[in-house]
Amino acid sequence: MAEAACGFEGFSQIQQQFTVRAPAMIVTIYGDIVVPRGGVLWMGTLVEICARLGISETLVRTAVSRLVAAEQLVGERDGRRSYYRLASGARTEFAAAARLLYGPPADADGFLIHHAPGLSDEMIRRAGLGRMGPDLYLRPNHPGSVPFLGLTFRAEVMKDGVLLADYAATLWNLQSFADEYRAMIDLFSPLSAALERGETLLPADAVSARLLLVQAYRAVLLRDPRLPADALPRDWPGLAARRLFARLYRSLSPMADAYIAAQFEGRDAHLPVETAETATRLQSLALDIEN
Repeated sequence: MAEAACGFEGFSQIQQQFTVRAPAMIVTIYGDIVVPRGGVLWMGTLVEICARLGISETLVRTAVSRLVAAEQLVGERDGRRSYYRLASGARTEFAAAARLLYGPPADADGFLIHHAPGLSDEMIRRAGLGRMGPDLYLRPNHPGSVPFLGLTFRAEVMKDGVLLADYAATLWNLQSFADEYRAMIDLFSPLSAALERGETLLPADAVSARLLLVQAYRAVLLRDPRLPADALPRDWPGLAARRLFARLYRSLSPMADAYIAAQFEGRDAHLPVETAETATRLQSLALDIEN
């Protein structure tokens, strides 16, 4: 235990300050660990992972049942054992989230304007739209943007681009995203610094720390409209949060992946230490550190 002392302190602080909810954490576990390693996990392993994060078996089983009902997970049995995999309908959503988290960053190319009557607040939030007026919305044009309901126009700033950031601040609550990025940086920077000094974590704690890191970053990244740089405030912390995520994720991965291969059970065997997809994730994150 002595070898993990300083790094373990940093991890303990994260655990004490981080609110873990079973459904969101199970989604994170599947997205970060299970999906790129075949997609199937034994329920006993899921209970073990969550127990280390302070989630009881009862809460895990209740959350899994709800995710099955929501068509996010599909269960199968082998004797007395239960296994769960990602439902086919959820794969597109998971893949899109994985591209944002682990893939190379893609800057927005201008904006799209949507005339889309009847949108609910939830649809507006999930799509990252900025409301310009009744039934009229603005969003950044990212590569591979999913087609949206209603009439769509491309939009570019023709002049007075210096006013763009001020205008964007009236359409999106950028301060709330900035606050969340800074909170993530404050929470995880001590652990990152400890690892860079050569401190270590227990392998099981490396898995837990990486899951908490992914969940914290994912929670803000998937809601952030990811505006072009000239539409953001000058002190925007999103880039610093991305670099911290990439650096700490890569630092934790050797220990975490070794533990996963030794302890986590899939359908027919333990999960592999590495796959082509996990290797590609680490390579892409290395580019974020260099940039």
